[in-house]
Amino acid sequence: MNIDSIQNGVVLDHIQAGKSMDIYRYLHLDQLDCSVAIIKNVRSERLGKKDIIKIDSPMDLDVDVLGYIDANITVNVIRDGERVEKTHLELPKKLVNIIRCKNPRCITVAETQLDAIFLLSDPEKHVYRCAYCDTAKDRKKAF
Repeated sequence: MNIDSIQNGVVLDHIQAGKSMDIYRYLHLDQLDCSVAIIKNVRSERLGKKDIIKIDSPMDLDVDVLGYIDANITVNVIRDGERVEKTHLELPKKLVNIIRCKNPRCITVAETQLDAIFLLSDPEKHVYRCAYCDTAKDRKKAF
């Protein structure tokens, strides 16, 4: 298989195998007017298997969404064919309007204009809690 290198854009590397389509949807990559390559199940010494996404256009990425989906992702910014920036993600401490509360009694269900705010309560288990009603959301079950 031959995937061309990109000259200016972003490469998302070390994505957990199978998570690339979640990222594609949540970042709305289908709306871009450029080449987007999704490479699934690539052999990796560190992960066993991984996914990679190459975006052939410079863009701002929502690192909170990426960190929430998979905190092991590496974001590589490419300019003139060279990597100029490499960022290792982590679980975001606070999520705003990325996930919604499922508690029917939560104020965010009745007042939809309120920001849905979740705070990381257990980094080991990847659990977030609604800032308004304290309902737990397990990141691993979210996607």
